[in-house]
Parts: sequence; C-alpha cells; structure tokens
Amino acid sequence: MGSNSPEYLSLQPGSGSEGIGWEGESDGPPAGAQSARPDPPRRKPVWLAAPATHILLAINCGVWLAMVAKGVSPINPTVDQLMNWGASSAGNVLIEGQWWRIITAMFLHVGILHLATNMWCLWNLGLLAEPLMGSWGVLAVYILTGAAGNLLSTLANWLQYNTTNAFPAGAGASGAVFGIAGALIVLLKSNRLPVPPVELKKLRRSVIYFAAINLFIGFSISIGTAVWGKGLNIDNYAHMGGCACGLLFAAPMVPRLGSPRPAFNLRLRIAVGMIVGILVLFGFFLVQLPPQQN
Repeated sequence: MGSNSPEYLSLQPGSGSEGIGWEGESDGPPAGAQSARPDPPRRKPVWLAAPATHILLAINCGVWLAMVAKGVSPINPTVDQLMNWGASSAGNVLIEGQWWRIITAMFLHVGILHLATNMWCLWNLGLLAEPLMGSWGVLAVYILTGAAGNLLSTLANWLQYNTTNAFPAGAGASGAVFGIAGALIVLLKSNRLPVPPVELKKLRRSVIYFAAINLFIGFSISIGTAVWGKGLNIDNYAHMGGCACGLLFAAPMVPRLGSPRPAFNLRLRIAVGMIVGILVLFGFFLVQLPPQQN
C-alpha cells in the first residue's frame, strides 16, 4: 500500500465546522439567547472527534506490538509466523474452512514498513470519512470492504495456485483502506455537504488520485516482481475488491453532515445489509468451487 494520502479538509466538530451536524440541528445557542460575550467553542481532541479511526489504528498497531513481543521479526516476519497470527490463505479458507482468517488478516501486517504505510493512509482517510459516515459507518466499511478484498483475493489465488498446493499468505489493512477511499469517492459527490463546491471537488479529486496512483503502484510492483523473479508481492485483488465494495457500500448512503438523522441511519443500515448479503452469497460461491486438483 503506497503512502500517498488525499488532501485533508477538516469537517470535524471543533475544527472549523462548529454548528454543523444533522440537518435542522445546531451546536450553537438557541435563537434569541442573550449573551454579551459568548464562550468560544471548545475544540474536541482529534481522537474524540474520530474514535473509530483511532480504535482501528490502535488494534492494528496493538497486533503488531503483540507479535514483536512474542518474538516475531518486526521487519520481515516469516510466512509461518504470519499464518500463526491469522493471515489468510486460499488453502486454509477453502480447504480447512478457516473463514475467520478473512477478518483477522486485515489487522495483520508484514513488518513495520507495511504497517506504517497502511496506518498513515488509514489515518488520513479515516479522519475525512468519519464526519461523513459516522463512527459505526467507518467500522462497518473497514470490516466489510476489507472482507470483500480478502474474499476476492482468495478466489484469485485459488484459481491460480490450486494445482500447486502452494497458496500465498495474505495480510494487511490495505483492502479496507481502499474500501474507505471508494466510499469517500461517492459520498464527496453529495450536494448536501456544507462545503464550498470548489473545495469539495478538489477534495474528491484528491481521493480519486490517491486510489488510482496506489493501484498503479501496486500493479507496477507486481509486474516488476514477475519479470525479475524477486521483489514485493502486492495483493492487488484485495485492493480492487475493497475499492469496488466501498463504492457499492456508499451508493445508497447520504453523508452524515447535512442530512436528517433518520435518513442517514436508514441508509447506513441498508448499505450494511446489502454488502453483508453480497458477501454471504460470494462466500457460498467460493464454497462451491471445484475441489483441489492434485
């Protein structure tokens, strides 16, 4: 996962958007209130304004610290070590039925450089996404799009390696990060947002560039590895699956800012239900794949 991050425009309470929230609501004093010198708005800590983003950062970093504490290399862990900690593999998922790896793999990283680049991107995108889709929305889009990316990667690896019985291990939050980017591309198109259209257009363009550049980098590295026979292995299928799922997740949603609370909550539930249904159906499809060829 590359380290290119979109231009950051603060939409969080306490950072230039005081009084902006659900449609028809305001954090300011009631109309007609008498105050000779109103108190300045209190600025929230960043972690409190975007708790889901920081919870996800803490879990990912905590898993890496736990691995290092148990003797795993902080820079270059082995495949066996990664599998012991929950990395995903088409063989383990489809042959041994270890479907839980689809989830655990998105919190596991292949060394500190892999962790740092993914967490930098998650932090930038999460701070932008959380005011638009709420904390539960960020958690949902991370888990669901990360799972979508890992499921697509499982299918691709099964089709490519099922005759060799040598399935690669997959780990990392990049599929989920691409999922958040995909959701932002859709939500930032909304005319409900209390942001000047010119700034909104620039911000959306920066997210699109972020996704496109990192996809290009991933494919370039994979081609170089194939040509030279050595190098990094980038899970581009996880990236594509996560981004596509993020676009689909946000399609029925309205952004939290500038929308009535009931409309946002309903649309969020529809988005979650729709993606869960699609992932379950895709899982049933994977179960029906032909048995491994020896």
